[in-house]
Amino acid sequence: MTQIKFTIITLFPEALEPYLSSSMLYKARERGIIDIEYINLRDFGLGPHRSVDDTPYGGGDGMLLRPEPAFAAIESVKAQDSTAEVIIPTPAGMTWNQTLVRQFASLDAPKTRQQSDDIQRPTKSQSKHYIIFCPHYEGFDERILNICDYQISLGQYILTGGELPALILIDSITRLLPGVLGGETSAEIESFSDGGNLEYPQYTKPADFRGMKVPEVLLSGHHGKIAEWRALESAKKCKNML
Repeated sequence: MTQIKFTIITLFPEALEPYLSSSMLYKARERGIIDIEYINLRDFGLGPHRSVDDTPYGGGDGMLLRPEPAFAAIESVKAQDSTAEVIIPTPAGMTWNQTLVRQFASLDAPKTRQQSDDIQRPTKSQSKHYIIFCPHYEGFDERILNICDYQISLGQYILTGGELPALILIDSITRLLPGVLGGETSAEIESFSDGGNLEYPQYTKPADFRGMKVPEVLLSGHHGKIAEWRALESAKKCKNML
């Protein structure tokens, strides 16, 4: 049973497919853990030229995505699944972090702009459907936000479109789903897995590479001392990040 379906509304579906058909995301799709659907916003464009943008009222550079194609595209998906929730990447949104990733992966419950703090956590049997609307050009008509449930920001910088944020959202959510990563605890011991932690340094063979040696404690086989060393090194990284 598909755990999460992602419907991506974009002007450039061809830019997304290569990454979403590679590595772990390919395996997740093959195993039926996630499903990816593309909706070309141009299909909902206006007039003979399928126009999706226009100049901003009040003047200014660039073009804005019009509300009509955006609403029509989103509503076409919701007509098939009324439970689908809409995500839009925007600098004005809440900053994406591992806590939010866990919520959107249904490990914890995300909150929409309409929902209160007493939201109930979804059961593990529930599947999710996220519509990711990818802005482009100079921006989008503000009224489009009225049909979106979540506004997400990747940080204080601007990209040319919402396709890269869409990939980041899908990748970060998918890798937490059961059956995607190799080990049962792979996603539990990494950086930010419990909020602000950073993962301890890790090493593999050879034990001595060009004079750079693996710490002796990791070769000792003493699990208690190894755990203590890892906790200490993780704390050091967190301190250096401040």
